[in-house]
Amino acid sequence: MKYLSPVQQAAFNAQVWHLVRQVPPGRVITYGQVAALLAPPPGVEAQDYTAWGAVWVGNALAACPQDVPWQRVLNAQGKISLRPGSGGQRQRQLLEAEGVIFDPQGRVDLKRFGWEGPAQGR
Repeated sequence: MKYLSPVQQAAFNAQVWHLVRQVPPGRVITYGQVAALLAPPPGVEAQDYTAWGAVWVGNALAACPQDVPWQRVLNAQGKISLRPGSGGQRQRQLLEAEGVIFDPQGRVDLKRFGWEGPAQGR
């Protein structure tokens, strides 16, 4: 594996956290969308970033400060990505408290609840 994490991980994590802090309550974004809204880290080829960016976003959110609304980031299917020991129940509770609705398969309608990025709604 060529890239397990970005070379400048702290800087990348800070960019992820800054972007995710902008996701409004009641809206969601995917790991891949967060990655796509950020430039590839220095020294990382675009195709490698496309392959690894979403994973790096997930890793950044696993280590985020408390003021980052991590619960608003879902996988590409609109589902909660389960991590060992996390269960995902807390994430679902937080999103439902914001008015996000899950279908019977545990998916969120990304067209209805999705957030396109900082320029949306301006």
